[in-house]
Amino acid sequence: MQTVTLIIDKRIEISVKYKKLLEDDYSQVIISRDLISAMKFIQDKEPDMIIISDSMGGNLAQYCKDIRAITFNMRPIIVATSKSSEVSDRLSVLEAGADDFIGEPINSKEFIVRIKAHLRREFESNLYENKLLPNRKYSMRALKRASSSKNNWAALLISIDNFESYREVYTKLASDKLVQTYSAIIASTLATEDYLGLISDCEFLVIVDEFKAEKLANFLTFAFDSVCEKFYSLTDWSRGFTITQGNSQAGRRSEFVHSTIGGVTSSTFDYQNPHEILNALINIRNMARIPTRSNYLIERTKLSASDSIVKNIYNNRVLIIEHDESMKLLLSTILNLQGCETFVADNFKSVDFEIVPAVIVMDEDDKDTKSCLDVCKIIKESHLYKNTKLIVTSISHEKEDILKSGADLYIPKPYDVTTLVNWVDKFIKEVNL
Repeated sequence: MQTVTLIIDKRIEISVKYKKLLEDDYSQVIISRDLISAMKFIQDKEPDMIIISDSMGGNLAQYCKDIRAITFNMRPIIVATSKSSEVSDRLSVLEAGADDFIGEPINSKEFIVRIKAHLRREFESNLYENKLLPNRKYSMRALKRASSSKNNWAALLISIDNFESYREVYTKLASDKLVQTYSAIIASTLATEDYLGLISDCEFLVIVDEFKAEKLANFLTFAFDSVCEKFYSLTDWSRGFTITQGNSQAGRRSEFVHSTIGGVTSSTFDYQNPHEILNALINIRNMARIPTRSNYLIERTKLSASDSIVKNIYNNRVLIIEHDESMKLLLSTILNLQGCETFVADNFKSVDFEIVPAVIVMDEDDKDTKSCLDVCKIIKESHLYKNTKLIVTSISHEKEDILKSGADLYIPKPYDVTTLVNWVDKFIKEVNL
């Protein structure tokens, strides 16, 4: 993304000279000749740098104080220019909030170097740790500029799903390498005027021309899936999933990382602020999620009636398949107290198929292990249960076989009930994302 510099200067010839010195493919420079329009521009665009001249008349130090007062949450660089050579004038301006004071007439080369140094330091202070990309604060600034722009734009929220599980198995170093690789792929598709930053350690924000959005999303999902195999061991890739270790030898089946992209455009809705855009992006991204592969969804013009309401129903249903009556009663009572809606069954054949639970807790009958594995496969292959999380408790320690059959979590018996309840709560939240 281009940096934005605002020059507040009444002088036409000098201000145009400054603009020509500073403007290039990576820097946009705007000139304002009055303070009212300058203040509006500052609030709308949140410039990285403000160069203000004493040609505006009045007290230059007071102008710096006024700018700092309305930019306390974004803190742009303020550079004051003045013909005054008095040390007291320089000190008063710097104490009022200016970051630098440049006396006029200026040396063009020195001016360029000093301004670029300020902009470089500003950019580097807003980089996400070890990722070499702008952080969330800077990304929200980019969204604000987009929302106030007259040009058509599109914003994409690009996430790496199952990232935490990958980091747990392969360490932070490998997960950082994964993010850096994906960021390089994304950056290779963007033009100078496009923006690439981070919202979190595994969520990218991209702002591009509206007409590029869908082609870009389509390419990125394909490109990510193409390189995904290189980030896994041959054993894990051949198995088809990774196993994360929990307490007491519990093992969770974790799908491979994949990328989900949600996109919104300026032509479908008149967004008023960056938080509104980000919330819309999160909702669209969540709608696009598929459990095992990359996918994208770009917002379209709404075709529903203006007063229609779409409600997302929070699924907190838990199905308990347990042979032991006392354990069945204990689990259902505890989960009910946790706010879950519980259903119990002796076996899978007696389940009411109209109930679609968020989580199924199934006890493996040690007399018929093969039957348990078959039931796991049936559940995971059923379209009805495509979003349901399956927990299998077992006295058998064939953890990998159970996870291969489709279970999301294996917990060996005997187990701590609190551990099971915590996993149920975690899975319910994941299902309702």
